Amino acid sequence: MVRLPLTPAEVERGERLGALLRHARGERSMLAVALDAGVSPETLRKIESGRVATPAFSTVAAIAGVLGLSLDAVWSEIEADAAGAERRDRVAS
Repeated sequence: MVRLPLTPAEVERGERLGALLRHARGERSMLAVALDAGVSPETLRKIESGRVATPAFSTVAAIAGVLGLSLDAVWSEIEADAAGAERRDRVAS
């Protein structure tokens, strides 16, 4: 199966998701959060760095749960930033 390239918006959303999760993790170790969420530390590292822009829903849900984030809060945060960027782009045009 061939995977279509990610759009710039998907890449940016992945970067925002990674930053949100990294910020929510705070001082907790990546290893502890990953193990508590049932994902590999490498997977968490890739998501936090934005290298995995579209992680599986179950992966995001598990990590968010460990970090005490609701999925509604995660989605609204990463989409709110996208809406602001779109508005800035339209104004700049």
